[in-house]
Amino acid sequence: MVVSPVSPILCFFSIYIPSFASPIAPHTNLSLSLVLVLSPLYTSLPFMGAIDVAAIAKTEGESMVKREEERMGEAEYMKGVRHLCDTGVTKVPNRYILPAPDRPHIVRCGDSTNSHNLKLPIIDLSLLHTPKRAMALEDLSMACKEYGFFQVVNHGIPSEVIEDMIDVSKRFFGMPYDEREKYMSSDLRSPVRYGTSFNQIKDRVFCWRDFLKLSCQPLESVLPFWPSSPADMREKTSAYANGMKSLFKELMSAILESLGVSMNALSEFDDGSHLMVVNCFPPCPEPNLTLGMPPHSDYGFLTLLLQDQVAGLQVQYKDEWVTIDPVPGAFVVNIGDHLEIFSNGIYKSILHRVLVNSLQNRISIASLHSMPVEKVISPAAELVSESSPKRYMDTDFTTFLKYISSTEFKKKNFLESRKLTRTMDQTTEGQLC
Repeated sequence: MVVSPVSPILCFFSIYIPSFASPIAPHTNLSLSLVLVLSPLYTSLPFMGAIDVAAIAKTEGESMVKREEERMGEAEYMKGVRHLCDTGVTKVPNRYILPAPDRPHIVRCGDSTNSHNLKLPIIDLSLLHTPKRAMALEDLSMACKEYGFFQVVNHGIPSEVIEDMIDVSKRFFGMPYDEREKYMSSDLRSPVRYGTSFNQIKDRVFCWRDFLKLSCQPLESVLPFWPSSPADMREKTSAYANGMKSLFKELMSAILESLGVSMNALSEFDDGSHLMVVNCFPPCPEPNLTLGMPPHSDYGFLTLLLQDQVAGLQVQYKDEWVTIDPVPGAFVVNIGDHLEIFSNGIYKSILHRVLVNSLQNRISIASLHSMPVEKVISPAAELVSESSPKRYMDTDFTTFLKYISSTEFKKKNFLESRKLTRTMDQTTEGQLC
C-alpha cells in the first residue's frame, strides 16, 4: 500500500500531541484515535526507521494517565493524612517517603530510634516560691544550657484544663474533612490555619502530620475566627491558651533571673506573640519510611508542649536521636531561636523531630511564645562584652517570614543565617556558620 505524504506528519503529531498538551483525558483520546486510524497504513517510515506506532502510543497514553494520577494524588495529599487514612491507605505514598539517610530507624512498630530514651531534667516550679528557689534556678539554667529542653511539673495548670484540651483536639480532627477544610489557608498571618505536613507549599517530601494553628494574641480579637465546631472548641481552647500565657511568663521570669539580665524585658511579653499549634499524627502503615515532623528548631523564646501519652517527640542529644517519654501532667519546654539569640548563645535551641507509629493516633499541642511581632530581637546588653562578643544579628518576625517564604525551611537554617562569623579583625554578617 502506498502511504500518502501527509501520513507520516499526521502520525508524528498523533504521537507527540500529548507532550505539548495538558494531561487530561480528551487529549489522550485524540492521540490514540489518530494512531488507531493511521497506524494500519504503514509499518515503517523511510526517514525515521522502523517504528512501532502502537507501542509508542501506548507508552504515551500510560504516561499521560500516570501524570493525571499524580495530579489527582497531589490534590488528595493536600487534604492531609487524616483524610488519607480515612480512605483506607495501606502503604505510605511516595510523596511521604524520605530519602534513605533521613528515615528513622524503627526497631518495631511504635518503638523509637536507638536503644534508649532520654529522661529530661524535671523542673518543679513550686520550688520557685520556696527557700529552694536558688537551687531550682540552677537546675533550670543547667537544663537550658545542656539540653535546651526540660519538663515542668507543679505548674499550676488544672488537670481538667489539660484533659479538656486533649479531648477537644481529638474531636476536632475526628470531624469530617469538609468541616475541617473550612479553615484551610496558605496565609501565614491568618488567625486560624488548618493544613498538613510541615510547610505543604514548599515541602518536597510531606510529613505524616495535620495541624490546626491558632493565633492567640490578642485573644479577644482572634477568638471569633477560631473553629466553632466542636461546639465547645473556643471555650476549652481559650481557657488552655490563657493558662499557657501565664505559665510562659512565670518561666521567662525565672529564665531572665537565671541569665542575670534585667527583668525589664518581662513586660514585653504582655503583648507578645502567642501561637498555638494542635498537631495530629494518625497511625502510619509504614512508620519507618516517614516522619511526623522533620528535624527543626522552634522560632520564638519558648515552646510549651502538651503530649498525650503516646511517645513520638525526639531531640538530638550528643548527636543521637533520643525519645522523650511523656510524663503525665507535665509540659515539655524547649528553648526557641529567639532565646538563643537573646542569651547570646548561652541557652541552646535544639533540633527535634517527631516519629509516627502504626498503632496509635497521637495528639500534641504546642504553645509558641515570643515578643511582639514588630519587636527586634537582639542579644541582651548584659551578655555582650569584649570577652563575649555579639554572636547573632538582630532579627524580627518579618525577616523570618521572608526566609521561610523563599526557601524550604529545614533544620536550624534560619538561626544559622542570623549568626555572625568573626574573623580576627572584622565581623561578617549573613554568612552561615
